[in-house]
Amino acid sequence: MAEISSGLRASVLGIAVNATLAAGKIVAGILGNSYALIADGIESTADIISSAVVWSGLRLSAKPADAEHPYGHGKAEPIAAMIVAVMLLAAAVLIAVQSVQEIRVPHHAPAWFTLVVLAAVIVIKELLFRFVGEIGQDLGSTALKGDAWHHRSDAITSAAAFVGIAIALIGGRGYESADDWAALIACAVIAWNGIQFLRSALDEVMDVSAPPAVIASVRELAGTVDGVVEIEKCRIRKSGLHLTMDIHVLVDGALTVWRGHDIAGQVKRRLMESQHRINDVTVHVEPVRRPPAEQTEPSRERGATL
Repeated sequence: MAEISSGLRASVLGIAVNATLAAGKIVAGILGNSYALIADGIESTADIISSAVVWSGLRLSAKPADAEHPYGHGKAEPIAAMIVAVMLLAAAVLIAVQSVQEIRVPHHAPAWFTLVVLAAVIVIKELLFRFVGEIGQDLGSTALKGDAWHHRSDAITSAAAFVGIAIALIGGRGYESADDWAALIACAVIAWNGIQFLRSALDEVMDVSAPPAVIASVRELAGTVDGVVEIEKCRIRKSGLHLTMDIHVLVDGALTVWRGHDIAGQVKRRLMESQHRINDVTVHVEPVRRPPAEQTEPSRERGATL
């Protein structure tokens, strides 16, 4: 739980910042006659929910295994990421639909002070994106990285709205809908990132294999244990913020069961203490050659089965 505390704090910070910005943008949009700013505020409201989902997913994924969930609760993290990605796509569709409606209906140009609000939003949200994204990268959390992109999508829509409103104010009559066109273009960027994060989350839920570099590193570490002749199979998947793996090590078939078990224990400890965030390792010991067989044949009289 201690290692994800930074992720939980990042989610709480996101909720607080988004709540403040959402209220400010919606009010400024209504007073300043800018639907792009109102849509931006709506998207920030969705960010509040997504940050809450990420917070819940991280807390649940950190719970230890129990009788009903012997493999832990790690799947909660990519499921939270899927919800965040779907919300990102939903926000893009909502803003796009409303922008098209505003383009079709003539309206007054936005007020100049909306540019000041948008400039502040862009700076705040970009800083929040970098802060949350860095924590998500350190923890290997797809949910946190998706939440970070929620913040950047807010910065992108705000930047598009800033450009659109500036064009509307400079262009004058006939350019009133420029901010709506800008919001519509920003939706494409938001939707693209939503699709990418949804794919990543689905891969984790379906136990996609760890990156080749990670597998190669694990195989190399296990191969350095005294008594390991070769690494046969190595299957690694991501479970929440950690890695879970099965590894088959080949040892001298003439060794005792006790010695083979000892080698397996050393392999497990070597991997658990490595730089990789591993929470479970199952080590299978396989003989590299058979010991000399005794030249005795099982007796049928004693009930032996052939």
